[in-house]
Amino acid sequence: MPPFAEARVDLGAISENIAVLRRHAPASQVMGVVKADGYGHGMLPAARAMLAGGATWLGTAFIEEAMELRRAGIDTRTVAWILPPGAPLTEAIDAGIDLGVSALWLVESITAAARETGRPARVHLKVDTGLNRGGVVGDQWPAVVEAAARAEAAGLLRVAGVFSHFACSDEPGHSSIKAQLSAFHDALEVAERAGLRPEVRHLANSAATLTLPESHFDLVRPGIAGYGLSPIPDLAGTGLRPAMTLRSAIALVKRVPEGGGVSYGHRYVTDRSTTLALVPLGYGDGVPRAATNRAPVFAAGRRRTIAGTVCMDQFVLDLGDDADADTAEAGDYAVLFGAGEGGEPTAQDWASVLDTIPYEIVTRISPRVPRVYVGDW
Repeated sequence: MPPFAEARVDLGAISENIAVLRRHAPASQVMGVVKADGYGHGMLPAARAMLAGGATWLGTAFIEEAMELRRAGIDTRTVAWILPPGAPLTEAIDAGIDLGVSALWLVESITAAARETGRPARVHLKVDTGLNRGGVVGDQWPAVVEAAARAEAAGLLRVAGVFSHFACSDEPGHSSIKAQLSAFHDALEVAERAGLRPEVRHLANSAATLTLPESHFDLVRPGIAGYGLSPIPDLAGTGLRPAMTLRSAIALVKRVPEGGGVSYGHRYVTDRSTTLALVPLGYGDGVPRAATNRAPVFAAGRRRTIAGTVCMDQFVLDLGDDADADTAEAGDYAVLFGAGEGGEPTAQDWASVLDTIPYEIVTRISPRVPRVYVGDW
């Protein structure tokens, strides 16, 4: 564990973000998506904060994640939507976990598991409306719907939901958005004609929750927005507040001469006599090696740029010769990203300079970095 490093997670911010998202979709229920250890924030604390903020559903990628919620005593309606062969279907049905269905063979497998457990399985049928990832493609959709309807009539399944997922909702005005909405309406009509009456129809992810009210239906599924990060970088007025601050105490401060190469490969060379600070976080902690000479860090009173190669356990900042640098010492905090309210970079700032998305920045922070929970909710 790196000394003095921590990812501070403001649970109050998560709870407030869910409340904000409810206001964006006032006629719909809200699912708090807590997959991937709550996008790196900690699944169980994040789930509880989301429920406190008004979420009435939880979402995970895998059954194993949903089972962890159940073991922690969280019995809220929970959907797990990636079910590879060998997934623990009987355990999920026994635990009352809703299951996403993206293929005919899954209807058959879940039906068999329900027969084994002696209780009906709750399923959400996923139609592929154009993302071409998970979901049932259009020409196979009627067969899957009919199979699910037969199993429901036999008391083995309950079709609790019908859903899909946008491909480009983070690009407002993209032509695929209208096409996917139309395809989803068509899929719902097929399900209705087959006699299915799902409890919830859901399509909207974070971007659609914020910008596409016509996509809200009965339930919205904001993911990254629940953690305070916008899926659309330049979208104003979201009301969201980033929940995670990644920081570390500086381990060492020292003067070095002009012309000194810094870190592996000497990819940074000092152009004057200067002050360097060593920050004990590296790619073993989830700091991308690609941040070398690129990513911003708030230290010694202002933003600095990582100087030289990011190593497994550490990186270097060139503090220069300004007045703040002169007073820097070991034990002072360096903030990699946070809410941005005190001049520190945000996860979006990191994503922008690294040509990625803020989802990756927060989710990749490794378990080696302790999560410290703050905030009332």
